[in-house]
Amino acid sequence: MVEKSIEEINRRIKEDNVNVVTAEEMAGIVGELGAKEAAKEVDVVTTGTFGAMCSSGVWLNFGHSEPPMKMNKVFLNGVEAYSGVAAVDAFIGAGQLSETEGFDYGGAHVIEDLIRGKSIDLHATSYGTDCYPRKTLDTTLNIYDLNQAIMINPRNGYQKYNVATNGINRTIYTYMGSLLPNYGNVTYSGAGVLSPLSNDPDYQTIGVGTPIFLGGAKGHIIGEGTQHSPETNFGTLMLRGDLKDMSADYIRAANFHEYGTSLYVGMGIPIPILNEQLAQSTAVTDKDVVTNVLDYGVPSRDRPVIRKVNYEELRSGSIEINGKDTPTSSMSSFKKSREIAEELKKWVAAGDFFVNTPSQRLPAKATCKPMRQTTRNPLVQDIMAKDVVVIDENATFHEAAKMIMENTFSHLPVVSEDGKLVGIVTAWDISKAVAETGCNYVKDIMTKKVLTSNATDPIDIAARNLDMKEVSAMPVIDKDRYVIGIITSNDISKLFARRR
Repeated sequence: MVEKSIEEINRRIKEDNVNVVTAEEMAGIVGELGAKEAAKEVDVVTTGTFGAMCSSGVWLNFGHSEPPMKMNKVFLNGVEAYSGVAAVDAFIGAGQLSETEGFDYGGAHVIEDLIRGKSIDLHATSYGTDCYPRKTLDTTLNIYDLNQAIMINPRNGYQKYNVATNGINRTIYTYMGSLLPNYGNVTYSGAGVLSPLSNDPDYQTIGVGTPIFLGGAKGHIIGEGTQHSPETNFGTLMLRGDLKDMSADYIRAANFHEYGTSLYVGMGIPIPILNEQLAQSTAVTDKDVVTNVLDYGVPSRDRPVIRKVNYEELRSGSIEINGKDTPTSSMSSFKKSREIAEELKKWVAAGDFFVNTPSQRLPAKATCKPMRQTTRNPLVQDIMAKDVVVIDENATFHEAAKMIMENTFSHLPVVSEDGKLVGIVTAWDISKAVAETGCNYVKDIMTKKVLTSNATDPIDIAARNLDMKEVSAMPVIDKDRYVIGIITSNDISKLFARRR
């Protein structure tokens, strides 16, 4: 049985006698020599990942102004930073959006701009106190003017990620990028073979105090990340590093269309090979890392699993969904992940980076719980009109006009001979038909691409769909497209008014 100590490995690093390989290389070494001989041969395995990590941010200390001020509201280049702590401390989160530029600029951009040495406009307000009398402040500063700029990332380095696709008939925009309709594409994230937590899934060497590569500088793990769920192979890490030492090569701001901003973070962990078990776990391959393809077209916390897939399949460029090849694309950079693993390998080999024993191991038995909600979320079926009047597509528009005039609604679902929804007609459609020629039947004037809802959809989802498509009503249908109700923006407005 092979056993090595941290002290022994660090002595080899100091004496320039250490054997360091990347996780990508280790898979081949173990395949050739076996875990026992590989454990004798290799001292440290380096890992790396570079992807969007929204749960990232920086604590900033500005120093005291004259006269002094207890900052109550803080804005950096128009992006609000949390200031509910001491007088001149603030936390800028990567996902916070600009008050003026919206999706185009956010906290992630402020962080990158600071790293690049750019000047940042600071605007702060306060209520004023005897010891902190100043109420407003406007100034310009850069990273070198700050006392501290400490990156504290609550959740980074997911062990693996769920894969995203979209089964509905419109493009949706998510933190996994733009997802085309009807399973038109698949997006994924993570470094597979190079993923730090996939190379030490039992947390033998990864824990509180573990030194890491973070943003091109040395950082540390300070605990398990939020939503840490090792029992489902979705472990996460909480990280710390000095922003002043980081490089914009490894910390980059990003915009996700119609979703918001995020921060691409480069992170790598050196894993000391203390025994055969660690040699074997660092021989993980892309094929070994298996995850789920989820349908993000379902607006629910519990999205349906379409299939299981491994990273070797994902990196091939396409996977099969419902009998057809669907293109895959990565939201993270394997090239950059490889670069990080190689850079960390150089640091260790040059004697600039040592390994250690964690002061505390991370939990290996934990699962992420859903939010406890004390009130039931209203569903479409709770407020929809159930006594729906429909009209046949072959009826004349005069008949449709009469039905709308005799009732109190302005939307009329249109059905086929077998009673299934095929369109919708409104009072406005009828008004246009009166002014035009050649439009005699409902099927000539109806809208064929109908926005619909399911009875069990949450009201919040229905409200968003109505708002996005700028329509005021949606037929509610069952799985066979029979109309079972209709919901209007007026119904939703009344509900929200009652909530307030």
